[in-house]
Amino acid sequence: MSDEILTASEVSSASETPVIEFSGVSKTYPTGTHALNDVNIKINSGEFVFIVGSSGAGKSTFMKLIMREEKANTGTIKVNGFDLTNMPRKMVPKLRRTMGIVFQDFRLIPTMNVFDNVAFAMHVVGATGRVIRREASKALSKVGLGNKARFMPMQLSGGEQQRVGLARALVNSPSLIIADEPTGNVDPNMSYEIVSLLTEINKKGTTILMVTHDHNLVRDFNHRVIMLDSGKIVADTAGGDAV
Repeated sequence: MSDEILTASEVSSASETPVIEFSGVSKTYPTGTHALNDVNIKINSGEFVFIVGSSGAGKSTFMKLIMREEKANTGTIKVNGFDLTNMPRKMVPKLRRTMGIVFQDFRLIPTMNVFDNVAFAMHVVGATGRVIRREASKALSKVGLGNKARFMPMQLSGGEQQRVGLARALVNSPSLIIADEPTGNVDPNMSYEIVSLLTEINKKGTTILMVTHDHNLVRDFNHRVIMLDSGKIVADTAGGDAV
């Protein structure tokens, strides 16, 4: 690989608005682990970006900083118009309401049915019952599960559970969806289906940030790719040819 980093954002229009912006960001844990080192990156509104790299490259820390689960030691981070640098703890829930999060391990509530798992995300933000019924049903239809609203999570396949997780991430119409290894616990066919759904959502204007180890998906879908290695960005390309 060339030492020169091909930066996809350099060819983006200057009029595009950054949804995520890291400036000189470094993160070292109390154990002494240097997770990120002087990271500078912009992700614009409406982009679909794959985050790739080997274990320990800094991907998890990168995502945790965006969600404000961790704080940077140096540098500034801006997400959806929020400056995370000195953000008080009471503002973190407000930040997270602007994003939807899809987890590798689904994180569905086992005692709630599919509909209620999706609706729960709306109850948290204080939506009315009428709006919840309408939007939760709409989100489940978007992921092809409108006919399984009353099923319990244990009655679903792994791929179906992940689609419930995606519906939950969508239901509050976030401007940004963070998908952390969303295909890690599903079969290859379902993996392709999940990324296809995310791509369709992206086409309607939602920014997608997806961590993955699946290089076949990265190549097949040909979105922007940011590659991390030892806490540094070593490649930033406009298509899936980075892997």
